[in-house]
Amino acid sequence: QVQLVESGGGLVSAGGSLRLSCAASGRTFTFSSYALGWFRQTPGKEREFVTAITWSGAATGYADSVKGRFTISRDNAKNTVYLQMSSLRPEDTAVYYCAASPRGFPTVARNWPYWGQGTQVTVSS
Repeated sequence: QVQLVESGGGLVSAGGSLRLSCAASGRTFTFSSYALGWFRQTPGKEREFVTAITWSGAATGYADSVKGRFTISRDNAKNTVYLQMSSLRPEDTAVYYCAASPRGFPTVARNWPYWGQGTQVTVSS
């Protein structure tokens, strides 16, 4: 079993910044063996890929909509993955979810087996 708990969401003005965190745990879970990702979802829409990072942190991927504004990082010693969001826009408003995968980092949500409960990010104009 893998437990993922997101934190750091909130209300921010357009142009502002937020940092999300996702703490992972599990009795037989080896954090450093998993790719980690962030997705987001708004009402009535599918969960969309935002960014992901490989188990070692050597490679990352970003959706075009967030490139240059968001940065993913991980601390394997703390079993935590971060999402630094800058230059936030109202269209970034969504529930942000952390996900973990033991195999690569697919950009399709259904291919990620483990999910957190999500944290709300609201960007006001």
